[in-house]
Amino acid sequence: MVSITLSVPEELKKEMDAISYVNWSAIAREAIMERMAILKKMDQLLSKSKLTEKDALELGKKVKKAVSRRLIEGA
Repeated sequence: MVSITLSVPEELKKEMDAISYVNWSAIAREAIMERMAILKKMDQLLSKSKLTEKDALELGKKVKKAVSRRLIEGA
């Protein structure tokens, strides 16, 4: 197994040090493996997509408008 170095904010490191019985390396490893699994699934799904970046941006704008309209009407 190889080693990597992670940077975390000082305050977080203090909190981690306060809970010394936790294997933070194992937690980081599990989190990275979970994220990799999600990214691989996304890549697999997106590889079949015919949606262009321009299409995605346009769709995103429409969704934002619809959500803001719904929030304003519901307020």
